[in-house]
Amino acid sequence: MDLGFKKKAEPNNGDWAVEARGLVKAFGNDRAVDGVDLNVRTGMIYGVLGPNGAGKTTTIRMLATLLRPDAGSARIFGHDVVKESQIVRQLIGVTGQYASVDESLSATENLIIFSRLLGLGRSEARKKAWELLEEFGLTEAAKRPLKNFSGGMRRRLDLAASLIAQPPLLFLDEPTTGLDPRTRAQMWDTIRRLVNTGSTVLLTTQYLEEADQLADRIAVIDHGRVVAEGTLDELKASVGTSSLHLKVQNPQDIEAARVTVDQILGIQSNVSYEAGKITAPVTNVDRVTDLLNALREAGVHLAEMSVQKPTLDEVFLTITGHGVKEEGIPASHESNEAEVAKV
Repeated sequence: MDLGFKKKAEPNNGDWAVEARGLVKAFGNDRAVDGVDLNVRTGMIYGVLGPNGAGKTTTIRMLATLLRPDAGSARIFGHDVVKESQIVRQLIGVTGQYASVDESLSATENLIIFSRLLGLGRSEARKKAWELLEEFGLTEAAKRPLKNFSGGMRRRLDLAASLIAQPPLLFLDEPTTGLDPRTRAQMWDTIRRLVNTGSTVLLTTQYLEEADQLADRIAVIDHGRVVAEGTLDELKASVGTSSLHLKVQNPQDIEAARVTVDQILGIQSNVSYEAGKITAPVTNVDRVTDLLNALREAGVHLAEMSVQKPTLDEVFLTITGHGVKEEGIPASHESNEAEVAKV
């Protein structure tokens, strides 16, 4: 792919890093992306959440000029991804886009080669490689062949390679899949630092916690369509109220507790008699104080009590009707998505 770095491209500014309207991509009779709209403001982390096969990666490939849309349009910092693809490619970085030149080469050698391919001089390439190795905690493994790298180290090197040109927009397509919790947390810190230094990040993920931790706004994609979009709090509010969770000390008191909960809150609660737990929706948190007083007067003693907002898992389940990891990506997508757009 000709990245055209001889003439430095600049964002055709405004507030939007990404503007997509009605993006469609079909593989045979299967519409992997079926009319996706996205608006990503500059300087934010935007999360695209969905199961395997939902259309996340195909959407990213179209935005990154790697696939030509069958319908719809998209702009990156005001530049059309089809008509101005060479400019767009100068403004973006894509993790996983860079395969190592040679598994027997070291991390330093790979980064230098990538830098040289992007037009940097020898001394500048070495300087950039060392800066990136420091940023991503890879200096101790700088001379180690890539074939001896762990999965987490390879992910960090991929991200480092995508930042050689310091792109204003970075596409992270499931960057922490398969990583251990410690390495995942390190990647999250790195992503936050990127945004703090002026980058915009569009992140696709299957991990609910990852979207919860990082994203300023979230688009939920299912079966090739955006089925919900907003801030985390907006998405949680859209599926219902907070919920009350009670556990009684004496299992024999659970029925009396249930009756009291239903009377005070004016709802029908859910009861797990084996666990001695009661859950109920709460529309007015102030009523919880009245409930505690009523339970005390009824002689019901509690072992636990909490009021919780809906989890992102509950949001996804409510919106889509299934869990975020229930679907597998069809084999046909794996081959078809590798097609490169001829732009």
